[in-house]
Amino acid sequence: MDEVRQIVADIRKGAVKPIYFLSGEEPYYIDRIAEYIEKQVLTEEERGFNQVVLYGKDATVDDIIANAKRYPMMSERQVVIVKEAQHLSRTIEHLTAYVENPQPSTILVVCYKYKKLDKRKKLYKSVRKTGVLFESKKLYDNQVADWIRKVLLGKGYHISHKAASLLVEFLGTDLSRISKELEKLQLVLPKGEEITPENIEKHIGISKDYNNFELKKAIGERDILKATKIVHYFSQNPKDNPFVLTVTLLHSFFTQLLQYHGLSDHSPKNVASALRINPYFVDEFRVAAKNYPMKKVSRIVSSLREMDLKGKGVGAYGISQSDLLKELLVKII
Repeated sequence: MDEVRQIVADIRKGAVKPIYFLSGEEPYYIDRIAEYIEKQVLTEEERGFNQVVLYGKDATVDDIIANAKRYPMMSERQVVIVKEAQHLSRTIEHLTAYVENPQPSTILVVCYKYKKLDKRKKLYKSVRKTGVLFESKKLYDNQVADWIRKVLLGKGYHISHKAASLLVEFLGTDLSRISKELEKLQLVLPKGEEITPENIEKHIGISKDYNNFELKKAIGERDILKATKIVHYFSQNPKDNPFVLTVTLLHSFFTQLLQYHGLSDHSPKNVASALRINPYFVDEFRVAAKNYPMKKVSRIVSSLREMDLKGKGVGAYGISQSDLLKELLVKII
């Protein structure tokens, strides 16, 4: 993310602001920026007297201001970091007076996760004038695989499209969780090597053959034998392959397939843009569209909604995951 790189670059050059208000739905970058300031702005010796970490659950806005107004000891600066500041959402506006006239020798970092400031209020405007206001936006599902590739490229690694998609399918869009798994791979694989599904299966434990990514592809190709094998594997390993996740991903796939049918321009570039997918996966939709006409896709989408409710226990109390998966496959293929 360019904005994050710029914030870090400015701090590294010594262009430090008195306020860093880090907010938004994606906690990963909030944590990374706060962690960088925590470890890099002060020396190890200075941190003992001049670095304070407060938590929103335990502190008040008055506590934050009192700590921020202190003078540093034997140092040019002090750092005050407020973690989990979203717990102070009802009183956070009381910070405005301090933000308008901050202590020059204090760097105040406010980690306001899963929320953002109201742009109409005074605190938002004040932070923009005197400090850095950063909003960490949640990535869309189709953006996470590209994020993985960029992160690894910056560390000297490459990853195949299929491997990146496997990680997203298994780990979801939690960037912090994904980052930890990528760190594991970097510990065991040499730089410059391409990370493959085989590497992921070996070192992270995600099956390269039996996963929702492969099930979706098998269904799209109407490969009934392969789809049946995957469904059987899922029924034997329900904890690692929850039914609700499977039906959600398939619903998303067939909804996009419905969109594909409605496009007048089926060029790879237009399909990728309209469906918000990587061009690498356009061919999957082309193949699936041949196997599933628009009317059939509409019926499947409706059936998947019903199966989603059944998976959540609505009108299907006591049905095993194995039976739900079999019914799911029959309704689609």
